[in-house]
Amino acid sequence: MNNKLKVVIPTDFTVQGDYAYVMVKNLAEKLDMDVTFLHVLGVPDTVTMDSDGNIDTCGEIDVDYVVKQKEMAQEKLALIKKQHGDHIKTALVLGKTTTGIIEYAENNNYDLIVMGTKGSSGLSERVVGSEAQVIARKSNVPVLTLMCDRSDFQLQKIVVVNNYNEVKSNTKLDILLKLQSSFASEIHLLQITDDLSEDNKGKIEAAMKEFAANNGIENYVTHILKDSDIENGVIHFNQINNMDMVCIGTKGTGGFFHNSAAESLINHMYKPVITYRIKA
Repeated sequence: MNNKLKVVIPTDFTVQGDYAYVMVKNLAEKLDMDVTFLHVLGVPDTVTMDSDGNIDTCGEIDVDYVVKQKEMAQEKLALIKKQHGDHIKTALVLGKTTTGIIEYAENNNYDLIVMGTKGSSGLSERVVGSEAQVIARKSNVPVLTLMCDRSDFQLQKIVVVNNYNEVKSNTKLDILLKLQSSFASEIHLLQITDDLSEDNKGKIEAAMKEFAANNGIENYVTHILKDSDIENGVIHFNQINNMDMVCIGTKGTGGFFHNSAAESLINHMYKPVITYRIKA
């Protein structure tokens, strides 16, 4: 396994991008990292940019306006590079924010998307969700989100939440191994269930053992917790055990008609959360 971690930080030049970079800096103390700040300039699909950076539109949108917005964004990206050093890379693409981030990360083989998020709640969350939620739902690249400054971050304990009976053997979580091997973290495998019968607990334990073996996880402990739902269960578990990071799988079925525990945790939990796609 290549221990170098290729990370993209989406930025709209607000404090959330700063939160993300603080987290990345902490991880970089023990991990070899390749870091890119990405800005997506929000424009319709009719606006395109060629490999030389030339802008073209369908005629309904002023080319000069788009060029000016692009130049302003490039100046801000240059300031980020100046602030953080020449080892930092920057990129600018056009399009819808969430789609642009996902496509850039997947097409360029990034290991992790790191995002600060303001979260969302109420009707806003139910109808559209935060950008971080949408990206976590649709991205095949794991997404690390955080809601506040984590300059004092330590990575001693990571909780990995799944319905282990449903996780397929082809679900690999390389990022988890990179973090564990670099920080000597203790892994806690957690399943929230409403069935604590001995038969079901035995099945869960066996599935957890298989998951650990398939992912090469050695230093781990298992937990089976009864709670009303997954989000509350994770929050209660963290209150008791004080995890440093939450890692949770998602099937990508969140949104208006589906309640995703992973997406809820992104917006409601103040611990850093890694979401990753569970393969069918």
